[in-house]
Formats: sequence, structure tokens, C-alpha cells
Amino acid sequence: MVPSDPVKGLGPLEAEVMQTLWAAGEPLTVREVLERLNRHRRPALAYTTVMTVMARLAEKEILRRELDGRGYRYEAAVADAAAIAVREVVRDHGEAALAQFVDEARADPKLLRRLRRLMEDS
Repeated sequence: MVPSDPVKGLGPLEAEVMQTLWAAGEPLTVREVLERLNRHRRPALAYTTVMTVMARLAEKEILRRELDGRGYRYEAAVADAAAIAVREVVRDHGEAALAQFVDEARADPKLLRRLRRLMEDS
């Protein structure tokens, strides 16, 4: 399952792991993710490869993990690819990114109305 539109800022395998967890809708172990990734893949990925990728995604706070016996269960800490992209832009550019986003919203009345509704709902 190679993503047709890779998640910006993630490598191809990281994107596949994220898509697998988003599709699952529940926490999965490394073994469960590995089995899903290897269903249509030859040669198969190694357990340690997937484990390393998932641990790195947890370090980036894109995945959350909870101890489950001797291993972990992982779940997405972000809702989708857009959330990852926004997180990276804000992390890399801080307040300047937010100011630019507001300037872009001001130029588009429909987007500005949506932004105001979102701000009022929070």
C-alpha cells in the first residue's frame, strides 16, 4: 500500500504507517501494523523496521503509545495529514506562520468566516 499522495514531511513508510493507523481507528501494536503493511508487499518489511519507524513517529509526537505487556499499542496523535502539516509549519515558523495564515484568511471572505466560526467554537 504505497500512498498515492504521501504525507508532506513524512517518508513513504512513515506515511503508510500513519494511513494504516488512521484507517484502523483504534490503537495497534507494531505486529498488527506490520501484518497490514505486508499484506500486499514483496519482499515483506522486517518487524524491526516498522518498530523503528513507529518509535520515531512517537518521538515526533505524531503517534501516541501506551505500554501493553512487553510492547506498545500505538495510535495517531493527529487527525490527518493536514494536522501534521500545520504542526510542522507552526513549529518551523511560529508566530509568523499564524500571522501569514490570518492575512491569507482576510483575503478570502469565505475562509475568514470559517476561521471566525472556528475561533468562536473553541
